[in-house]
Amino acid sequence: MQSSFVLKTILFIAGLIGASVGIGMLVVPVPFHATTGIELGDNVSLLNEMRAAGGALLAAGLLILSGVFFNSMALTATVVATVLYLAYGLSRTVSLIVDGPPDSAVYLVMTLELIVGLACAMALMRHHKPSKE
Repeated sequence: MQSSFVLKTILFIAGLIGASVGIGMLVVPVPFHATTGIELGDNVSLLNEMRAAGGALLAAGLLILSGVFFNSMALTATVVATVLYLAYGLSRTVSLIVDGPPDSAVYLVMTLELIVGLACAMALMRHHKPSKE
């Protein structure tokens, strides 16, 4: 995969967001989720679930960031970023339809996820050169 400045910028933004959200969920899940109107309370099992998801997002964010610094990781990073952000954004869209409207901050998050996911998908289509066998 060719790594251009635009691709590296997209991966940097996607990786930074993913790693930052992952850190927030892993380290301070109660105040982090409160920013979008979600009250976790003191349910230990729910906190465990949120921290686990945060660790996974942190790992995905770091993998995506690796594509900025290592050309050999650019394709993998772009695929992971595309799948991650579109899966989150589309899943929130399904929830919107099935469960009703969430807090307005969640709309913003959903929109951001869809924009980043689509940017990653476009970068994937533009920069991926299939090998000729």
